[in-house]
Amino acid sequence: MSGQKTWGGRFTGGTDRQVEAFTESISFDRRLYRHDILASQAHARMLGEVGLLTPAEAERVAAALDEIGAEIDAGKMTFSISLEDIHTHIERGLIDRLGDLGRKLHTGRSRNDQVVTDLKLWVRDAIDDLDGLLLDLQRAFVESADREQGVVIPGYTHLQRAQPVLAAHYFLAYVEKLQRDRDRLADCRKRVNVLPLGAAALAGTSLPIDRESVRQKLGFESIARNSLDVSSDRDFALEFVFCLSLIATHLSGWAEEWVIWSTTEFNFLDLPDAFCTGSSIMPHKKNPDVLELTRGKSGRVIGALQHLFVLVKGLPLAYNRDLQEDKHAIFDAFDTVAGCLSVAAPLVRQTKLRRESIASRIEDGFLDSTTLMEWFIARELPMRTAHELVGKLVRECEQRKCRLVELPDEAFEAASPGGGADVRAVLGVANAIAAFRSYGSTAPAEVERQVREWGERVSG
Repeated sequence: MSGQKTWGGRFTGGTDRQVEAFTESISFDRRLYRHDILASQAHARMLGEVGLLTPAEAERVAAALDEIGAEIDAGKMTFSISLEDIHTHIERGLIDRLGDLGRKLHTGRSRNDQVVTDLKLWVRDAIDDLDGLLLDLQRAFVESADREQGVVIPGYTHLQRAQPVLAAHYFLAYVEKLQRDRDRLADCRKRVNVLPLGAAALAGTSLPIDRESVRQKLGFESIARNSLDVSSDRDFALEFVFCLSLIATHLSGWAEEWVIWSTTEFNFLDLPDAFCTGSSIMPHKKNPDVLELTRGKSGRVIGALQHLFVLVKGLPLAYNRDLQEDKHAIFDAFDTVAGCLSVAAPLVRQTKLRRESIASRIEDGFLDSTTLMEWFIARELPMRTAHELVGKLVRECEQRKCRLVELPDEAFEAASPGGGADVRAVLGVANAIAAFRSYGSTAPAEVERQVREWGERVSG
């Protein structure tokens, strides 16, 4: 083999060192080694089943692959750019151990279908890992919802105070977002879980391979049906990184909110010291660096998605070497999101609401005005009329520098003759909260039910 390359027979000279450095992928694809070994063992055993290897030869290959895996685990394998990628390193290790038998492993497959199989196996495991991390963060939010039941906080639109909501309702909003993230990953996994191996370079093979046997051994749900499609397909990678981008976006929005809420101006949160840092010059500072970095790292993940889109947008069928560049984006996006999730759950668990600070200002901002409008609507006032009426009452409060509940009865009587006294039953944040009743709302009974249901759902 010329220069120990897997393709050297066609060439009379060695590869330029600069070209080797330019084309290598061992510096980043070595993390696929476990998956390459797993796929190669399944392929070898299949070759033994169809007679392209003897069963004994297949087991010798599988055992040698285990040895190579242990060598890599122990950090004893020397990686060289002259061997290009992890697949060639493993094959070279096999040949060094088994000679010509090691050279038989690649029978009936190409590096094209080998690489995408390894990558799908890796993505499948990555999805399972992410699901566990997302579940843990859901549990942290549910625990916070349970701990903070009964606490009322302002709900915002346009970053302006809008209506009162229960803190538990707020925490469960993130549980819902994270559940959609988990559902998307589970759906993505269905398309990842299709076996590419056996497509060979692009057209399949004339050898009597058994793709169904390999499918069963590797736990894929189905087999890719078109060899040309398999060689060029990275849809699953884009979909996976899209899912990662949306997770990162959800984390970034949450981080931004908590950065704001931890300021002196809001003073809603008591962030744990262990997740903050200080200033090199200002001794009083407690900076929410973990949250800020979570917000900042979302850009890397979203950028990885754009990387992949641009990478594949103009590629003709079937395989093109451009696709080697997919792994940078996939690995970095996964590492970034997994890292963010790993610190998010303990941060949520250890962060407490500053209840007294929140309560001291909870009546500010006319949070009960929408409930007041709906009180008028329930008394058969047209919605737009009620909206205008309450707007005028709010303006009067601003002129008087008071809250709605502090307006005299005459003001409400003028707005709704005969109901001036009854209206106070919906004024004030506590009454406004008690008035909610719709499914999915911040109604106390509804929130209590959902906290209980989510607690049961994520406890398994």
